[in-house]
Amino acid sequence: MTDASTEQTPPPHGTAPADGGAHARAALTAARQEVAKAVVGQDAVVSGLIIGLLCRGHVLLEGVPGVAKTLLVRTLAATLRVETKRVQFTPDLMPGDITGSLVYDARTAEFSFVAGPVFTNLLLADEINRTPPKTQAALLEAMEERQVSVDGRPRALPDPFLVAATQNPVEYEGTYPLPEAQLDRFLLKLTVTVPERDDEIAVLRRHADGFDPRDLAAAGVQAVADPGDLAAARAAVAVVRVEPDVLGYVVDVCRATRSSPSVQLGVSPRGATALLKTARAWAWLSGRGFVTPDDVKALAGPTLRHRLTLRPEAEMEGVTADSVLETVLATVPVPR
Repeated sequence: MTDASTEQTPPPHGTAPADGGAHARAALTAARQEVAKAVVGQDAVVSGLIIGLLCRGHVLLEGVPGVAKTLLVRTLAATLRVETKRVQFTPDLMPGDITGSLVYDARTAEFSFVAGPVFTNLLLADEINRTPPKTQAALLEAMEERQVSVDGRPRALPDPFLVAATQNPVEYEGTYPLPEAQLDRFLLKLTVTVPERDDEIAVLRRHADGFDPRDLAAAGVQAVADPGDLAAARAAVAVVRVEPDVLGYVVDVCRATRSSPSVQLGVSPRGATALLKTARAWAWLSGRGFVTPDDVKALAGPTLRHRLTLRPEAEMEGVTADSVLETVLATVPVPR
């Protein structure tokens, strides 16, 4: 576990830490354990968010209300000692409500920039599909360029920066479905499920014992990592080895989605690049300096499911993106 009082100097950009990132890996493993003090039964989602941070990507969280999506993001931010903000997306939300705007100061007779909530480390974009495309486009620039433009001037966002956007999978009335181009900008799509019975009992037990989701310190959640650990971890992930046959496997999996009879639009080359990134991050988190086909399989679902557009007739027959990917993974030859 990382000593929270010890300041760390991140390695030079593109240089792996001398210990291979072992210290950073231990810190991030401890962060996952700290999140479990407040959120029960969502270990896979926590790992996905950490992979998103390691890959400088963004995460789409899909789940019904009440499964602790907001609490999860807040707790992870607390364990990593980074800032988090939440925006409730509504039909009347304007781009300036997210990016910030110029405000006239009568005392100085000048306009000054007031930063919006996007200037943070972990931005929780709650129900992102409830806001109009114009506002979604403003967030898209922030996600892709890591900057916002106000009055023609670009303003850089802090690092690390991750958008964790939520969607309700059962209610679509009054929503604006995310276009394929924006969905493709999300590195991962994670499904936040209702916990198993034993986990749900554990949730109720904690609340019966006085757990307050607004007071993480009282729950024993501590900061066990920091942005320096993330920088060291990213440098270590960047040198994880990928053999040519594994690269070929990633490409073959993605190409197979394009020829599936149930798919109208398969995974693009950007999706293949995303799968490579997430598989490397998962390999590193698992303590290995090389990627295996099993790493690719493990991350194929979260990385590719939102990049597939199914044919209408296939959807009517009950085909899902996950079922297509399961078929692809079962049929594409695995390198030995």
